[in-house]
Amino acid sequence: MPCVLRLPIPMAAKSHRSGLTSRARLPDRRGMIETISTNRSHGGTQGVYSHSSSSTGTAMTFSLFLPDHEPGEKLPLLWFLSGLTCTHANVTEKGEFREACARHRIAFVAPDTSPRGEDVPDDAEGAYDFGLGAGFYVDATEARFAKHYRMRSYIEQELPEFLASEFPLDMEQQAITGHSMGGHGALTIGLRNPGRFRSVSAFSPIVSPLNCPWGHKALAGYLGDDRTNWADYDACALITGGARLPDLLVDQGGADAFLEEQLKTHLLEEACAAAGQNATIRMQPGYDHSYYFISTFMADHIGWHAERLK
Repeated sequence: MPCVLRLPIPMAAKSHRSGLTSRARLPDRRGMIETISTNRSHGGTQGVYSHSSSSTGTAMTFSLFLPDHEPGEKLPLLWFLSGLTCTHANVTEKGEFREACARHRIAFVAPDTSPRGEDVPDDAEGAYDFGLGAGFYVDATEARFAKHYRMRSYIEQELPEFLASEFPLDMEQQAITGHSMGGHGALTIGLRNPGRFRSVSAFSPIVSPLNCPWGHKALAGYLGDDRTNWADYDACALITGGARLPDLLVDQGGADAFLEEQLKTHLLEEACAAAGQNATIRMQPGYDHSYYFISTFMADHIGWHAERLK
């Protein structure tokens, strides 16, 4: 009989933000992690957790779905990196991933998109595409942002180590995906870390921040105006420079309002073709940039990753 993972849940209160059933915000019994909520779903446990990050100097929140598993069993892990304005909650509540993850016995982690807190600087004009909710998965070097905006270090180093120490995860079997800014994050983190991920996919990714307004604003703001420092955060530049992925799947909505100006999927197609990078890049007619699109193809992506995590 599979072990049913049951985390202790005291008397619950409704979260004002997400509608999840939340426990009192007290330190978890393991001491290093705070359990915000747990819910049974699809024969598994959907949790939301917080911990103190040394990378960002703030508390960081993430969600993690764990399918039920045998005692001592460690599960493969699929990362999902979210897009501009999002938190962990968007995909957790709208992504429709749990049935497929339970069926394939894959854990699913969704981190936040930026540090948050009273001391964390935001866009000077409060714009949605920079600052809070728009960390772009970089390690900032500009003085105003360098202290807290270290999402590259958080995702590449700190959070994987933390997850491995706290949950039954097989860190030798990892895959990564993401949406929009998070698709950019999935592509670039995969390309910069050869051997870590068995597979990489993306939904509507920003494929070349060097060549779009979102990228220009974010990379200049976090890294400065010297464009030679931007190449590590551009998937097309990394592929052209010799970085490779074991396998790549991209789905892009044909009716996406951001396709032509910001996403520019054709640049990734051209870079992969020129470099001989194996890639399946699919244009999906009629779909936009929303979670209606993501949830439609989520199970397909999870199944594709599952084949490569065997």
